[in-house]
Amino acid sequence: MFADSANIYIRSGKGGDGHVSFRRELFVAAGGPNGGDGGKGGDVIFVVDEGLNTLSEFRYKRKYCAEDGAEGGKNNCSGKDGADLVLRVPEGTVIKEAESGKVIADMSHENRREIILRGGRGGKGNQHYATATMQVPKYAQPGQDAMELNITLELKVIADVGLVGFPNVGKSTLLSRVTNAKPKIANYHFTTLNPNLGVVDLADADGFVIADIPGLIEGASEGVGLGHEFLKHIERTRVIIHLVDAAATEGRDPVEDVRTINRELASYNRELLTKPQVIAANKLDVLYGEEVDIALARIRDAFAPEGVKVFGISAVSGAGVKELLYYVGELLKTTKSEPKVFEREYFFDPALEPNLPYTVNYDEGENVYIVEGPRVEKMLGYTNIDSEKGFEFFQKFLKENGILDELEKLGIKDGDTVRMYGLEFDYYQ
Repeated sequence: MFADSANIYIRSGKGGDGHVSFRRELFVAAGGPNGGDGGKGGDVIFVVDEGLNTLSEFRYKRKYCAEDGAEGGKNNCSGKDGADLVLRVPEGTVIKEAESGKVIADMSHENRREIILRGGRGGKGNQHYATATMQVPKYAQPGQDAMELNITLELKVIADVGLVGFPNVGKSTLLSRVTNAKPKIANYHFTTLNPNLGVVDLADADGFVIADIPGLIEGASEGVGLGHEFLKHIERTRVIIHLVDAAATEGRDPVEDVRTINRELASYNRELLTKPQVIAANKLDVLYGEEVDIALARIRDAFAPEGVKVFGISAVSGAGVKELLYYVGELLKTTKSEPKVFEREYFFDPALEPNLPYTVNYDEGENVYIVEGPRVEKMLGYTNIDSEKGFEFFQKFLKENGILDELEKLGIKDGDTVRMYGLEFDYYQ
């Protein structure tokens, strides 16, 4: 089936850790710090590829990760930056955060390249932490964590005109006649499973892009059949052409067909009914004499009062098609040409994410205050508490994250013992 949506996981690269090292030279007993900085992690970037028209490759691979930055080295050598991950998508792809459904980026019109996730910064080597009082710092800054997201990709076709109608009314035949598109054509329902685009070239007039939207059925707006997957392609169009079987060759009422499809459009998104509509009464070539006039009169009597123009055509012979196309071309000139762009709704900012939880408790039996939590454990993993500078750094972390305030609420006093994952120290203000 046509791949116009996919759910994938993306992750940027983690920043490389800073390095701890010291100069080792002949006749120099204790050289200064020379640990290099870690490399930056790779970004996750989406770009528009004009040669693509589906999201099929994302159906088979679901996990995409940029490269991590390399750790810094000795002799002040910086680690290598991680390679960016560039994902190519067709124009019209909307990127959404999977859980909330909020738009992250709309890859259409002027937006051809978007950095969705930035790689983590590389950590600073221990050379940056040398001071007059701390000349041999034994710790370095870790690289910034990677960013990750579960996202949904949705392809919303970009076309000036949307060609809609029930299955087997001749949409593919009409599209193949008026454009350079080569849709598959056969006499059975749901021949078309993907939107086909074509360019209509008009002599002495502006051309336009037309999309054959796959056959809709009653209940499409509720997800019946393939409804939801295809209704979204109409959102970007500026004019809608209803193609109906005026000859009722399959026993359906063309007037009721238009009403039914409009109900489905309104149920999906009421704004779709504000778009100008035109009715193309197809298959007149199978009618004879007065039958043609009777069929057209019935459709016009139903929709002319609503301001909807009706054209009698034959997609097979081409009769009436030229008049239909020139009218649509003129209609487009008077229709708002502002492109439909889905504005960004989701902003990924790690600084706004809540801090990882921690707990602060007092154990009366051991007379010790216990602090635990994933972020606390992580900080202990890369901070050298034995050094004066490292201990000050860790104290600042405890204060900024409200842990010291929690200890004071529990009544901690100078000289009391605090335990954190096997590490114990005396508390002093």
